[in-house]
Amino acid sequence: MIRRLDLRADPSAELPRAQLDVEHALQVVGPLCDDVRDRGEQAVLEHGERFDGVRPAALQVSADELAEALEKLDPAVRAALEVSIARLRATCEAELEATVVTTVAEGATVERRIVPMQRVGLYVPGGLAPLVSSVVMNTVPAQVAGVASIALASPPQVEFGGLPHPTILGACALLGIDEVYAVGGAQAIAMLAHGTTATGGTVRPVDLVTGPGNIYVAAAKRHLRGTVAIDSEAGPTEIAVIADATADAAFVAADLISQSEHDPMAASILITPDEALADAVEVELERQVPLARHRERIGTSLSGRQSAVVLVEDIDQAVDVANAYAAEHLEVQTADSAAVAARIVNAGAIFVGSYTPVSLGDYAAGSNHVLPTAGCACHSSGLSVRAFVKNMHVVTYTETALREVGGHVVTLAEAEDLPSHGAAVSIRTDR
Repeated sequence: MIRRLDLRADPSAELPRAQLDVEHALQVVGPLCDDVRDRGEQAVLEHGERFDGVRPAALQVSADELAEALEKLDPAVRAALEVSIARLRATCEAELEATVVTTVAEGATVERRIVPMQRVGLYVPGGLAPLVSSVVMNTVPAQVAGVASIALASPPQVEFGGLPHPTILGACALLGIDEVYAVGGAQAIAMLAHGTTATGGTVRPVDLVTGPGNIYVAAAKRHLRGTVAIDSEAGPTEIAVIADATADAAFVAADLISQSEHDPMAASILITPDEALADAVEVELERQVPLARHRERIGTSLSGRQSAVVLVEDIDQAVDVANAYAAEHLEVQTADSAAVAARIVNAGAIFVGSYTPVSLGDYAAGSNHVLPTAGCACHSSGLSVRAFVKNMHVVTYTETALREVGGHVVTLAEAEDLPSHGAAVSIRTDR
């Protein structure tokens, strides 16, 4: 069901990775995004009908439809969402940076001002699964950051008359998001980035688009970067587990399966120096996968080239492999999990110990599940409140303070052959 890769014999062997041809997807997505830019809402509706198989009566979900979705929301689901919201809000509030004023000399201050984005667009997938948790993960940090205007898009569903999944709508209403669009895929990203007001529509463009999606969503983000800010090009999910002989094989197998449930292209990797554990995990996979509701999707993921049991010499090599792989989610289930986790420098999020599964982070740990994939954790971070704010310097100098440093400014301006820069200072200080 899952292949083995032995790095003990060949440490240079290529690590498993899903093959995503974003460049090919760009060939499809580029013209689509340009069409949305040029024709606005009409293009959005046409492409939505083509890809989603349904044409909603209106792009924007009405206030009554949102209120009805909240009223019909399963009480247990609502309670779970409220816990998820509260925990994520607590961590976001703790992470929000404060404005800082530095006095660099008497009469000279530089303020690092934290400014929220004015308008953002959030994308919530609804293809293989209605990711209601992504409503929480995108919305809460934006709200804590103080974003004034939030628009959310999620694909229309045939079975719900062209509306997004009712659980997604209920979560939007619970969080107070009242601008919700029944739009999915690349056309949603293009609509949010370009807006439709230039073509007679009503959707205003946003400053930032966040949220996970399929390869076409990722390609649309790449195409539109520069027109709009993006969080990342999040692709199919991935999990890596560092485990030794102390790990519970049933736990490890369940965790690999949990991420494979997302997508046939999801990557699940076990990194272990213990062959007996590898054997036991494979036995557990054979036992647990047939019992899973989405066993076909899971089986495709686990048997794909992107998944593997990776054998290593020891935990030191396991750490090296994990840092090279830079997993979206990394679990550490070893005798000294905290110490091993402390050595990880490349991961979207780390889950420490046998009782901290990735699925906890997907829903209610208080962490965010919108994370970098495809090795991007070596240079990118997961979604947080910081993504929704800007740092802006506010500089204030008195005349005396300018006179004190002005000569140095003139000297450096001359060194760069930009004398007019210096003149803008000397005209003030030489009077």
